[in-house]
Amino acid sequence: MVNPERGEVVLIINGRAHVMRLTLGALSSLEARLEAKSLMGLAQRFENGEVRTSELLALLAAGLAGSGSEIGEDDLAAAHIEGGAVA
Repeated sequence: MVNPERGEVVLIINGRAHVMRLTLGALSSLEARLEAKSLMGLAQRFENGEVRTSELLALLAAGLAGSGSEIGEDDLAAAHIEGGAVA
């Protein structure tokens, strides 16, 4: 069960529901992975709609890691994600 007040969302990967949550640790890892200069800069990067696929994979992996999942970017790259990139 997801808790939207904690910022949790569900992503269906290979037919299974996975909870995602961007904790401070997950955000910190994402900032480092994408070499973002600030949290606001990171947010703007995704809001402007010019996100690279590798950045999207990094975001999804960070959200999954924030909820305790061990699904990494390589696994996500080969997975079927219900709803595609829009989801």
